[in-house]
Amino acid sequence: MVGAEQNPVAVVERLVQATNDHDIEGLVACFNDGYINETPAHPGRGFEGAEQIRRNWTQIFGGVPDVHAEVLQMAVEGDQVWTEWQTSGTRRDGVGLLLRGVIVFRIAGEGIQSARFYLEPVDEGTDDVNAAVGRAVGTGAEASGAGGGQAPDRVGMEAS
Repeated sequence: MVGAEQNPVAVVERLVQATNDHDIEGLVACFNDGYINETPAHPGRGFEGAEQIRRNWTQIFGGVPDVHAEVLQMAVEGDQVWTEWQTSGTRRDGVGLLLRGVIVFRIAGEGIQSARFYLEPVDEGTDDVNAAVGRAVGTGAEASGAGGGQAPDRVGMEAS
């Protein structure tokens, strides 16, 4: 249950503001000690601790100087905040960055205790639904890697 001192929406709003201000100290301050990040689609990328947040975002701010994040939708249930994100910018080498997806936060006090991270690079390739399903399940020509793929002018990053 959400305590009187806890405002989950305000915590997420602080995170977005710190991200868009490129305020590393403000951003790290949004996360509690003992923070846990889970990446269910990429289990090896999960981590614990706000210091990894600092390392990640120091690299992101340095590599994508105009990085900008938006929360497109948000739903709150108790101490959980479900958020849909869009993050964009341009890397120093001129390559565009566009990520979209969901992050489910668990808030404790005035900070983020954990997150389930589903933010991914946008695939602007030529796959239609049939090719994507065929590739995913290993059937047809798609199983050999034919068709579509990630556009070479956009890449992703591990943010939180």
